Amino acid sequence: MEETQIIYRIFTRLAVAMGTLNGLRIKEAKKLTNLQFKQHPFQKEIKILIANIETDEHEIIEQLLDKVILVCDELGPNRDYITLVKILENIERSISKGHDQNEYKYTNSILDRFKKEIAFINKKIPLPPLFNMLMESRSLIEWSSIYCIYPFIPKRMEGKGKPVLLIPPYLGDDSSTTFVRKYLKSLGFKTYKWELGFNMVKSHYIPRLEEKLADIYQEHQEKVSIVGWSGGGIFAKIMANRHPNQVEQILTIGSPIWGVMDMKTPLYGLLEFFRGKSLKERNERFLAELEPVPTVPVTCIYTKTDGLVPWKHCMEAETFRKDIKNIEVYGSHSGMGANASVLLTTANALSANLNGKEIQDVSSNIERFLYPKFWNKARKAFLTKKPIVQVIK
Repeated sequence: MEETQIIYRIFTRLAVAMGTLNGLRIKEAKKLTNLQFKQHPFQKEIKILIANIETDEHEIIEQLLDKVILVCDELGPNRDYITLVKILENIERSISKGHDQNEYKYTNSILDRFKKEIAFINKKIPLPPLFNMLMESRSLIEWSSIYCIYPFIPKRMEGKGKPVLLIPPYLGDDSSTTFVRKYLKSLGFKTYKWELGFNMVKSHYIPRLEEKLADIYQEHQEKVSIVGWSGGGIFAKIMANRHPNQVEQILTIGSPIWGVMDMKTPLYGLLEFFRGKSLKERNERFLAELEPVPTVPVTCIYTKTDGLVPWKHCMEAETFRKDIKNIEVYGSHSGMGANASVLLTTANALSANLNGKEIQDVSSNIERFLYPKFWNKARKAFLTKKPIVQVIK
């Protein structure tokens, strides 16, 4: 909540000022602003920030706007900024509804400038560090060791026959998702391959994926969960945005799911497709479908040690809704399909979302070792030179 407080302490003042700028009393503007945070995970904390606003600041609204933009720029690119844009849009829409839009040109100019500045800030996500790229070679160890580790991964969840469609990564086929499918199947989920050969991340797969999704939906007479690794997560999100009535939830694994047109990556072949001159118009339409946040539950698994995809592109806006979660694991991008933490997190997230619960806490020593929280705390312990035992107790 620390970064959120830094941003929202000034942003709430901007939001309230937008209300008083358009004739609302400060009490009414605070009430309208509070309504926008109804689904926000930090609603209680932000409500206190709004309650502490006592002054009408609409005369300095441009200064407040400058401060918000400065804070966002200093904190760096972040998908959660889309929540800030949505809140200001909702306030503007509530205020101007039923009125002549010409009366709100100044308000709209404030909103438009904020949206443009946020879009510019979010284009600054850098290429993965060279060290991370070189460390992608450890995926060979991850794929080799999974054969020894797999028998020890706990199987405490129950899939209850729920359908799950798995989509492989860029340049991968169904063999890439073998261990994820095997693990989910052992828990009782009904898993489905994508069966479209090697995934080249091209839009012509979409009609066949839509047909497959519809077939699975008809077979089970219930919504389908979709798991996509890397480029497969792109299709998972597009399916969720196009067919929320058939998709139960999506889970992406190291997938660039927003800002892809501006993404910096050593995967030049991927960019060649995205930015090919002859296909530019079609590609822009295809990738534009990634920008909206799906209405279904979203879980994004990512690793900050990713050597191929900038990890910030792999996270959805957790502040947008309470059913959106980002979970960090430790490992390479290429080895995520054979990462025990990924397998365990995938099963936990699927089960939790299906049952309307939080992702399960871990209990046994084996789970603690395999679960992402162990690696996160272990890394912090290493960086701070503290014994791991003290950190994870």
